[in-house]
Amino acid sequence: MRIAPPPRRALSEPLLPMINVVFLLLVFFLLAATLARPAPFTVTPPEARSDTAPDPGALTLYLDAKGETGFGTERGAGALAALGQAAEAARAQCGDCADTLQLRADAGVPGAALADLLPQLAALGFRDLSLVVRAK
Repeated sequence: MRIAPPPRRALSEPLLPMINVVFLLLVFFLLAATLARPAPFTVTPPEARSDTAPDPGALTLYLDAKGETGFGTERGAGALAALGQAAEAARAQCGDCADTLQLRADAGVPGAALADLLPQLAALGFRDLSLVVRAK
């Protein structure tokens, strides 16, 4: 007795190539994205002519129009303490590379608030201060 083999089912649309494309796109967008810390508050930098771009990896302190400081999620005196801890941790890893600080100050910040802040930054060990500005 001869038994006929069961009929072959037609193959459905293969999903493996589509899955591969989706994962490749996911990896591409993860690698192409820039991950940065969110700013503690919005700052409008003053206008000036500048030939250099800010260093994206430098420690950045924010100063709003009222003179309040911000670093990471901290504000006020806590921001300066957090900045000091971050600077010490960076100096432990790379030495003098953490002696430079980027200051993102609002254009409306009073000069007295900026003048009061500078000795505090010097006490934290920062020898070089870069003020981030908008291009004219």
